[in-house]
Amino acid sequence: MEIKETKLGFKPSLGLFDATMIVAGSMVGSGIFIVGSLMVQDVGSAGWLIAAWVLTALITISAALSCIELTALYPKAGGMYVYLKEAYNPLVAFLYGWSFFSVIQTGMIAAVAIAFSKFAAFIFPVFSEDHVLADLGILQISASKLLAISSIVLLTYINTKGIELGKIIQNFFTVTKLLTLLGLIVFGFLLAFDQKVWDDNWSHPFELLRYSERAGDEGGHVKVWKHVRGLASFGAVAAAMVGAILTSDAWYNITFIAGEVKNPKRNVGLSLFLGTLIVSVLYVLCNLMYLAVLPIGKVPGDLGSIAFAPENRVAIAAALKIFGNTGTLVVAFLIMLSAFGCNNGLIISGARVFYAMAKDGLFFKKIARLNKNAVPENGLWIQCLVAILLCTSGRYGDLFDYISFVVMAFYIITVAGIFILRKKQPDLPRDYKAFGYPYLTVIYILVAAVFCVSLIVYKPQFAARGLFIVLLGIPIYYFALARQTVKD
Repeated sequence: MEIKETKLGFKPSLGLFDATMIVAGSMVGSGIFIVGSLMVQDVGSAGWLIAAWVLTALITISAALSCIELTALYPKAGGMYVYLKEAYNPLVAFLYGWSFFSVIQTGMIAAVAIAFSKFAAFIFPVFSEDHVLADLGILQISASKLLAISSIVLLTYINTKGIELGKIIQNFFTVTKLLTLLGLIVFGFLLAFDQKVWDDNWSHPFELLRYSERAGDEGGHVKVWKHVRGLASFGAVAAAMVGAILTSDAWYNITFIAGEVKNPKRNVGLSLFLGTLIVSVLYVLCNLMYLAVLPIGKVPGDLGSIAFAPENRVAIAAALKIFGNTGTLVVAFLIMLSAFGCNNGLIISGARVFYAMAKDGLFFKKIARLNKNAVPENGLWIQCLVAILLCTSGRYGDLFDYISFVVMAFYIITVAGIFILRKKQPDLPRDYKAFGYPYLTVIYILVAAVFCVSLIVYKPQFAARGLFIVLLGIPIYYFALARQTVKD
């Protein structure tokens, strides 16, 4: 049962620049300033760090280029949910929508909000995670978590006021963060390039090492670097790529609001390509800058290194070398702006998926309604609530691991849908086709599949939890169908 359209519809208000800023702005949050530290702990060398970022860039751009065909075929609110429904069936689409609601988008919003508060605490110690405001036994509410929650609520409220206000905020914060990232890269190479550090970091570029703990001879645990060889190498690289992939994620957010883009058949696909290309290049250059300024960190506990930067804030460690103490505060503030702007893009787009589900009668009925500002206000607030719950329950790194397997699995299914739709609906006009089809599309699917399998082997607990959440959607789907039948 589909809910009938109301007279009030989405307003096409976004041009190509706006759409590109949503792609780039949703991708660039705080991850690029943090995850390099965690990635080095998994691979231990410069060559593998850069290889992980380059491979992630190729995967991301390939996926975006493949999805151009889908965005041109179905340029309306809902994005991947709509593509999966057309290529497969309503159940597969619902499982994506359910996962998107319960962990993918809401988890990403929570992770970025936590990172926002992490950098705020660097400038304002009162927002430290150690500053506990309420201890409820199984749950502690710290000043850091309260700030993260407050940022989600504020951005949600702003976006209930219409796409125009959200667009202005998104463009401002995205331009600011891209210039900040570019400036950090340029000044890093110009002012703090250290030839000895660079040579040392690249002396054994593909020596695969993993930072771990082992039992000490006299009790306790000893932290050491351990060589990784054989099949375990795939798992180590996959584990490192978790951070890179999730940091490069959310490029597809523009597809969810395609109904609000001017000339969507052209501009949605073009913005996907431009946004992912710009961000991917900046990400690789940023990590090269880290390697030119900071040592890898072969000695456990070396706070002046990439691997052991305090609180994983590798960008702050680099800024300290580049600008000194004052510069680190400025960079931390700009990173806060970056995370804030990223969450604005995530919040704008996410509720449109819930809107599309509700239109199909598979989500709360009230979410299928637009408010007087032509936005799905109820969807925005329920998204806010789930993100807040995830904020209180997980740490930044845990949330990334938690959703990476689910995200990549649905990417594979979505891109594979291009083959299915070409057979099911061969006569549909395809003004824009997947670039490099079928070769680039197949390569993307294979590389992404290897990543998923490696993640299952290397971090099975996170993959299992993600898969459990997806499968939990099956009984929920049939329950929703049963309710429809009763109402009819």
